[in-house]
Amino acid sequence: MSRIGKKPIDLPKGVDVKIEGSLVTVKGPKGELKREFDPRITVAFDKAQVVLTRNSDAREERALHGLSRALLANMVTGVATGFTRVLEISVESVGYRAEMAGKNLTLYLGYSHPIDYPPPDGISFAADAKTRTITVSGVDKELVGEIAARVRRLRPPEPYKGKGIRYQGEVVKLKPGKAGKTGKGAK
Repeated sequence: MSRIGKKPIDLPKGVDVKIEGSLVTVKGPKGELKREFDPRITVAFDKAQVVLTRNSDAREERALHGLSRALLANMVTGVATGFTRVLEISVESVGYRAEMAGKNLTLYLGYSHPIDYPPPDGISFAADAKTRTITVSGVDKELVGEIAARVRRLRPPEPYKGKGIRYQGEVVKLKPGKAGKTGKGAK
């Protein structure tokens, strides 16, 4: 049996789960999430916990069992505490900065124009000029990660000086530049 799939999900205070067939709705203090699960996976209450079971031991169903449990656990965590992803603008990036314009994130990344990035539903931005960080927050872990990746993609760290936007704690391995001419054509 799937070790992750058989673990029950404890519900924190203030989180309510509604099961309607294969549609599961999770409500909490931070918001509400809905997801349609595969009908081969059964979601049920057991005391103050949510338990997922599968119909057979087929390979695909075993994989779906662990996946479904992880997705539902992320939904419960999201509506209870939320998720954040922190991006850094590297120190080498002179002139690069991020600031808030209302709810929108305005980025100055060395292009001829500033980039205005409006947050999609369920996402909020925060920019700190002193620490040069951008915080992406929301209740849906998948959406928070996707939006953070899209912001990073606007100016990913380049391999020679390390300029650009990176995830907090991300290590960018720098390439050596031209060290001098070597080989047959050198004078």
